[in-house]
Amino acid sequence: MSKKRPSVQRVKRGKAAHPRRAARTKPSWLRQIWGELLVRQPFAPATIRRGLVTAMLAIIAFGTFQVGRMTGVNAWADEQFAHAVADAGFSVQRIEVVGANRIDRLRVYDIALRQKDRSMAAFNLDEVRRDLESNGWVGEARVSRRLPDTLVIDLVERTPVAVWQEGEHYVLIDKHGTRLPGVDPASVPNLPIIVGQNARQQMERLDELMAAAPALKPQLSGARWLGNRRWDLYFRTGEVLLLPEDPERAREAFAEFARLDGINRLLGRNIRRFDMRLPDRLVLRPGRRGEVSTLDQFSGGNVVVEPASSQEI
Repeated sequence: MSKKRPSVQRVKRGKAAHPRRAARTKPSWLRQIWGELLVRQPFAPATIRRGLVTAMLAIIAFGTFQVGRMTGVNAWADEQFAHAVADAGFSVQRIEVVGANRIDRLRVYDIALRQKDRSMAAFNLDEVRRDLESNGWVGEARVSRRLPDTLVIDLVERTPVAVWQEGEHYVLIDKHGTRLPGVDPASVPNLPIIVGQNARQQMERLDELMAAAPALKPQLSGARWLGNRRWDLYFRTGEVLLLPEDPERAREAFAEFARLDGINRLLGRNIRRFDMRLPDRLVLRPGRRGEVSTLDQFSGGNVVVEPASSQEI
């Protein structure tokens, strides 16, 4: 009996499949530029990552702040913080004022305590400073906190240098022409009286004029600004000095007048008027007892004496 051989199935092997080759695509121009930037930039990758994270956190924080401001959350948080500070004992209970000699101290207290919120955290120092400097007497104000409960106000007051006559009213002014209210001009004696349209706005020019002959400044009783162009100066001994329009010439003439007064004592000699408007002469108008015989030191070289009866120009 013959044995059957087991049938063997033969598998036909084909050719081994080759892996599909990846299609080569050319990168876009944007990727090329970005790659060049990454290659050429001088920073390390870690530094770039930290910068990007910081920028993103800043954007998130800014957005959160804006949302809080629009919804009122920030204001509520500030208010709660101010209340907490005040409850801890840090609120304005005392006010210390330094340098208030002429301004009414009650007025200073009223300005400082105008704010409703007395918490040290919420007290607006800039607002108090602006309100104080709006007062004519205050030239400069410095406001600071002294914990736990004191507000310190340091004032620099303006100094009155003249009395400005406006019609029938008199008011003190400083060297800049600023009005100084609240004080009777009669309480500040020996100040010159300034008269004339726009005279108050010319105080700095008058101050420069006085600087040319400071020795005569205490002798000044008043000044008149004429035609919006020049000064007439009045002295306590009764004389008037007419000065030229040009500021430089006016200073030179006033300095020359002071020199002559030092040599010949011009003031107090019953000479009613000195006219120095012309550059080459000094025109005098004496009173009935005026003495002009010794006035020979005028640098212009020409002294003209008007008759006592001539009319003033």
